This record gives sequence, structure tokens and C-alpha cells, in this order.
Amino acid sequence: MENLKYIPNADLIPFDLAATLPTVGNALICDCVYAQKDHKENVFGQIYAPEARILGHKDMVLLVLLAAMDLYQSYEWTLIVKDCLRPVEAQQKMIDTDIVRNNPQWLEEPRFLSSPGQGGHPRGLAVDLSARDKYGADIDFGTAFDLFSHSSDAVHNPAHRQHPHLASSVRENRGKLDGAMERAAKSLEMELVLLSTEWWDFRTPAAYSNMFSPIRDADLEPWQKMTTPPSEIPQAQKDKITLSLANSLKKFGNF
Repeated sequence: MENLKYIPNADLIPFDLAATLPTVGNALICDCVYAQKDHKENVFGQIYAPEARILGHKDMVLLVLLAAMDLYQSYEWTLIVKDCLRPVEAQQKMIDTDIVRNNPQWLEEPRFLSSPGQGGHPRGLAVDLSARDKYGADIDFGTAFDLFSHSSDAVHNPAHRQHPHLASSVRENRGKLDGAMERAAKSLEMELVLLSTEWWDFRTPAAYSNMFSPIRDADLEPWQKMTTPPSEIPQAQKDKITLSLANSLKKFGNF
């Protein structure tokens, strides 16, 4: 563990702040599913504090911003960020839920849920996405976000990217989302993995993310807390983050 790199707190950016940039407009919104115990897509219950923000590594946040603006310009879609940074404490809370205890197969390889400290989520380097159209209707990706099938294989898991029984419109929609994320990654010269078992999951390769120490909620700044209530973001921090993101968009996205 002592050889792992440390991700500075300053590199963890709130997506909701990124979404307020004037150039982003209606291209991006946040829907922090695990902060809402009654959310229709939340099968785990209260994992984050109700006030929690969705955070991500600055590189992932920029990638998502570029993809969101691509999708909005091309299809008038609004990209929805469902989850990204998932601190170690949140991973443990998920593992400890009744629904996971009743579905031990979710923890068998290939796992639906990583062990605490494992994977891209506790490093802010895996992001879960969905989208809406210009009328506010959810785009049909074949399943809801976070649908856990009884099996992870392609035939029995409709969320699998290679599921053989998808409608052509669903394949097209998934292709649009995948394509925008892949184009954004290419522009940033980032390697991107599209998790095979979950159409909504995009992440950096394990060989890269595993170079970094997993992030604990206990080590975050007060305004970054997730499993405990966060404080307000200091105005100076807001200004610094938004200026940096705006400059990056100009550099990589010509926005």
C-alpha cells in the first residue's frame, strides 16, 4: 500500500458545480441515487448523506463534460451522472445491506460490487451515467441504471453490453452514449474501459486506477464528505474549480 500514489483532495471535483458552467448549459445534470433512500433506482437504501454531492477525479469530470456537450449538440440529450467517487466507507455500507447478503452471487467473479477499496469508484475514476431527451424523458438503454441481474453473463443479464436480445433502438442509444464517451477520452488521450456487464459504467483501466490509494470519506475535506453531511463549498474553492474547468473546456473542447 505504501507504494500507491495519493490522489489529492484538490483533484476531486463536484459534478454539480461543473454542470453550472455557462458553456455546459443543459448538457449535464446530477442525480445522486445513493443519497436518496426512496429513489426508484436505489436498491441499497441510504448510502450517502442526503446532501452529498457526486465527486469525481478531475480527469473523469472533464471527460464527462466533453461527452455531455457532444451528446447535447448531436442529439439534444442531457447526460445524467448517477455516481462516481464511492468512498471505502460507502462500499462497505453497500456490502453490509440485506439485499447483498441475500444475493451472494453479486460478490462472485465477475462481481457486481467490488470489495471495499477495490475498483475505480473509490478513486473517482469510474462513473455511472444515463441520459434524458430534450423533453425530459429517460433515454431507453434497455434497463434502468443499476439493474442487478441474477447472473452477470451476457445472455441472462440485459444490462450487459453484449446482451443478445436488445431492441435495435436500445443498441443505437447505447452506441450514442458509448461513442460520446470514447470520443471524449480520445480527445484527452485517456484510455477508457466500458464495463461489459453494466452499460452505464465507464472507467479507467484497472492497471491505472490501481496505482492510486482508495479514498476514504474520513480523509475528505468537509465540503467533500459523502457518507456524512458535507459543508458548503467555500466560494474561493468554487471560483478556482470553475475557472480551471472552463479553461480545460476551451483547450480540449473548443467551447
